[in-house]
Amino acid sequence: MGSRILTMKRQAAELGRIRTGYSRPHPEAGRRPIPVKSKTFVLSSHSRDYVAAAAELYGGRIEQWTPQGQPVAQWRVITEAAELRAILPAGDPLSQSYEMWSGGGCSRRCDGVTEQISRQPCVCLARYGEDWHERKADEVCRPTSRIGVFLPDLPDLGVWRLETKSYYAADALAGGLDTVLQATEGRGMMPVRMWIEQRNAVRNGKTKQIQVVMVVPSLPKLRHALSGPISTAAALDPASLDRPAIEAAPAEPVDYRQLARECRTPADVINVWHRARAEGHAADTELRDDLQAIAADIDKGIDPRTGEIGDQDDGGDQDGDEVGPDADGVYDVETVDEGDEDSGDEPPTAHPRAAWPAAATPGSGGTR
Repeated sequence: MGSRILTMKRQAAELGRIRTGYSRPHPEAGRRPIPVKSKTFVLSSHSRDYVAAAAELYGGRIEQWTPQGQPVAQWRVITEAAELRAILPAGDPLSQSYEMWSGGGCSRRCDGVTEQISRQPCVCLARYGEDWHERKADEVCRPTSRIGVFLPDLPDLGVWRLETKSYYAADALAGGLDTVLQATEGRGMMPVRMWIEQRNAVRNGKTKQIQVVMVVPSLPKLRHALSGPISTAAALDPASLDRPAIEAAPAEPVDYRQLARECRTPADVINVWHRARAEGHAADTELRDDLQAIAADIDKGIDPRTGEIGDQDDGGDQDGDEVGPDADGVYDVETVDEGDEDSGDEPPTAHPRAAWPAAATPGSGGTR
């Protein structure tokens, strides 16, 4: 049986990134590329196949692209999709921290109180005070939010990581997800809608346009998002939660009279009546009377299916049905020595005759 490292995170493979912007070359040689806010989502990956599938699904043109400061080229598509349908995996898919990056990688990662790499108090707060987040981006850590989602209509099993460094997006993401996680306790998948929303923020009397990535549950009704975990099938097809349940087809009625006609003994017919009583027909006196009549016919030797009377042979060989001896003069029947009256063997006792329930006996009155 396999074993796991208990302290290691278990997460799905990352297939690519979901971005809300891109960069274009600066018209002046030697200058850094110009960042551009995108009104539609940008998907990038090391796999051209994934990006090609995204371009076919969401529109856009595939292009090779090298992220700033990285030596390895990737593939990306600036899609035509302003909205994505995705699925949040179980657990808490959101990771947030204040981060500062340089050529050597991440130099600071802070939760707002403690800087995690140096284990020191928040550097930005100590250096610039409570309004440190209003300073230039290259002076302080930036709020970084990452969330991994499944894009169910793209190939392979893995997550696409959305990353944003917007302070307002961080607040909106955390608030919406916490509401869902409170209801589901992170024990199930959740279908979501994601879109880029343009907003205006006023700072120090100046209006600034900002981008916020909205992530909200994609369910027919709010009650579905707050009523606990949903199945994987419902996460893939949320509309199924609001469809009426398919009613089972009504059961075919039992034809007790036909069952009785198939019987060979009155006792078997009585068992049919016992079944009818157990299935709620105890008060059906007409059915009881019909079954009694069928039992009486069987007792008289009448076939209830055809009405023919059996055993009409008078013992002779009028119809040639009597079985004769074989070539050796042997009859293929057993004989009984009727003359051995002193053998001491008593005739066998007949099996007790089955009886109708008291409620079904003629003259017994109504059913009980």
